[in-house]
Amino acid sequence: MEIKTLQYFVRIAKEESITRAANALHITQPTLSRQIKELETELDVKLFKRSNHNIHLTDEGLLLKNRAEELIEMSRKIQEEFKVIDRNIEGNVYIGCGETKGMEIIANIFKEIQTHHPKVHFHIYSGNAEDIASRLDKGLLDFGLLIQPVNLNKYKALDLPTFDHWGVIAKKDDTLSEKDYVTKTDLSKEALICSRQVLETNIEENEFAEWFGHLYKDLNIVSTFNLAYNAGWMVKANMGYVVTLDSIVNTSVESELKFVPLEPKLIAKHNLVWRKDHTFSKAAQLFLEKAIEACY
Repeated sequence: MEIKTLQYFVRIAKEESITRAANALHITQPTLSRQIKELETELDVKLFKRSNHNIHLTDEGLLLKNRAEELIEMSRKIQEEFKVIDRNIEGNVYIGCGETKGMEIIANIFKEIQTHHPKVHFHIYSGNAEDIASRLDKGLLDFGLLIQPVNLNKYKALDLPTFDHWGVIAKKDDTLSEKDYVTKTDLSKEALICSRQVLETNIEENEFAEWFGHLYKDLNIVSTFNLAYNAGWMVKANMGYVVTLDSIVNTSVESELKFVPLEPKLIAKHNLVWRKDHTFSKAAQLFLEKAIEACY
């Protein structure tokens, strides 16, 4: 008695028709009928009874269906467990990450891997795209979690199903905080504090620059940063508005700062990248496989 035969049997019970089951399973009706006949012979019972144009389970068939579903589920679990069990997988995985909500996916993958492979250890380097790219190129990192806009030409890249929203950080008592959103006209004459990454001129598709359009070259940028947390202090000091992503600077109820989104909406996509010529350890290869699974 094979699992596949039991799967066929359960499908027939569900469809109440050999013809419909055969179509769903993409096999011929005679082949499916023969499989069920052999199963009945093996068990020495009648599994189905006919009624008009449908077939129904006998008492013996109902008992087998319950047992078959248990066996099929157990088979699936065994296969899943042995896909991840490899007692030889251990070692270190080095990942550079920008400040982004995309880290949630990465952290969940870390947890899944360490549950089955406790000897795999993850090491996070936090930085902007320039810092991470430099360490990738030197072979100090296996992967980088990058936030657009960024030049991906040198790397293999995986698009993550996450993104951040662009906006500005303002003090809660500022007139800009009274708005539901800000436009490029609102910001065209204001003092801005921007990430150095979005000011790069060698990025082929800089959506940030495209959003500002002809106003981009005349923006009043009074300061730049590579990580946004410290930029929040400059807003508190009334230096200007931080142009950044949501969920990076503390804008909780207790904070004196507020995030106001851009309009039209501008999102920053996330990419997991790695060097095209990089040779992965077993641990790093497992991480990549899990990341691909999480994205598709």
